[in-house]
Amino acid sequence: MDLPAAERDTLASAVNEILEETSSSVRVPYGERRDEQDTPSRARRALGAAGAFLLTPGEAEEERVDALRRTKLLDTPAEERFDRITRQAREQFGVSSSTVSLIDSYRQYLKSVVGPVGQNTPRELSFCNITIRNAGPLIVNDAQADERFKNNPLVRGEPHIRFYAGYPLRGPNGWTIGTLCIIDQKPRDFSADDEAALRLLAEAAQCELDLGARWVQDDDS
Repeated sequence: MDLPAAERDTLASAVNEILEETSSSVRVPYGERRDEQDTPSRARRALGAAGAFLLTPGEAEEERVDALRRTKLLDTPAEERFDRITRQAREQFGVSSSTVSLIDSYRQYLKSVVGPVGQNTPRELSFCNITIRNAGPLIVNDAQADERFKNNPLVRGEPHIRFYAGYPLRGPNGWTIGTLCIIDQKPRDFSADDEAALRLLAEAAQCELDLGARWVQDDDS
């Protein structure tokens, strides 16, 4: 396999760390252009989310939050390009609320919101905090019957969430930084067709995130 230099060096770092714990004197060589300041940690981080399994949970979270902040979307005004997607999601599914949520290290920031959902919810209470840990969607048909959420203050009190469906959104280097989600105050079923429709709306939101990321890269360059 002809792997990119960063991936070859990451694999070399992983193998060499294992060899350190053996009596073998063999070491896998790094690429010829490897910077002398490079470290195994830097090599692993260079892979982005694809190399998350090589990072400690703390390192992975640092990279995820850094990716979010590089989008420069936190605490920015509402934008029609996101608002039109959340409006369509609420209308299409007949729910009370829809959001594009960004998960910082300690809070949930709503880049776009339609419906009675509060801004800057503590991260540990947010349903979307669970969604960003998944590769696919999180569907909660009835939060009051779900052990993970039935005692959540957002279920027992305002906005009295009963139904939730969220799809993860990715930022720079593939790190999951937020969600597109829909919320309602009544439990409901969510079919495979519904899930496919939510995925299409999430892909539209993802396109807007990707476009914004290119703008940020252009500005930085």
